[in-house]
Amino acid sequence: MTALKGYAAQNPKDKLAPWDFEVRELGPHDVLVNIMYCGVCHTDLHQINNDWFPGIFPMVPGHEIVGEIAKVGNHVKKHKIGDCVGVGVMVDSCGGCEDCSHGHETTCSVSPVWTYNSLGLDGKPTYGGYANAIVIKEDFVLRVAQSLNPEGVGPLLCAGITTYTPLKRFNVGNGHKLAVLGLGGLGHMAVKFGVAFGAEVTVLSTSSKKEQAAYKLGAHHFINTSDQGQLDSVKGEFDFILDTVSAPHDLNVYLQLLRSNGTHICVGIPVEPYVISPFSLLAGNKSITGSGPGGLPLTQEMLDFCAEKDITADVELIDIKDIHHAFERMERGDVLYRFVIDLATL
Repeated sequence: MTALKGYAAQNPKDKLAPWDFEVRELGPHDVLVNIMYCGVCHTDLHQINNDWFPGIFPMVPGHEIVGEIAKVGNHVKKHKIGDCVGVGVMVDSCGGCEDCSHGHETTCSVSPVWTYNSLGLDGKPTYGGYANAIVIKEDFVLRVAQSLNPEGVGPLLCAGITTYTPLKRFNVGNGHKLAVLGLGGLGHMAVKFGVAFGAEVTVLSTSSKKEQAAYKLGAHHFINTSDQGQLDSVKGEFDFILDTVSAPHDLNVYLQLLRSNGTHICVGIPVEPYVISPFSLLAGNKSITGSGPGGLPLTQEMLDFCAEKDITADVELIDIKDIHHAFERMERGDVLYRFVIDLATL
């Protein structure tokens, strides 16, 4: 077994604390990645708190991982020692179902294995990036260009690919008016990608304090949705709304901002269900869809696109010992725009 160090919650809603644990020895197709940085996703807090479903404890969170390959198995061909790499939301899948065969591993219909709070194909729990290292199959390791600052790359593996995926799916670009609802970890990446794709981007936020930040990211317009006059001024305005909000909110308010045949894309995950009036959809033939992170080929495409356009997440580095203070600030929206743990402090 391989001995690792990390921070874990021993039970639901527990505070994270240092924990020594073991994972499998390096197999012929595995690599050992020494973790340099790991982003802090709101999902981490939801899973520690059992907000969505019963978790597997002890739990080591973290699925926005950047590190350096320290060891490789005997048959590894895609990576070498010293490579800078990323690990995202999953670490294995069946590899044979229709979705996996088409590069959509995150929708594997047989046995998707998430980076943490999941059971591997060997039946053992997976542990995430709030740790000093991870052992993973080479196929689920992604190349990171040397030109990218590794501190800002981790969030690309979740917030980045989660917003990149629907924009690519709907070919959002020149001639489209895109509204980004919420300006947090997901939202700020949606703005960056929307602008890079050539769309006219408007940020929708309940906080006027986000206005200057939105323009700094490249947004063309800002609407304070707490101001009814501003909200009314953009009725029927947008082709797409990319909804990144994880707090409860009324979709009916935002559906009226879509043009006829417009699409509201949900990527945030509120704890409470949406309540939608059928008239909000029927008036204008509007659609609501959801989108999760893309599979391995699309994630690598996204990383390569970010290298070409010099796109990374805007982050605030923290010590792992400050993780609970970071969680509290994240809950308040007090971060521009993603906390990233410097694992050199572990």
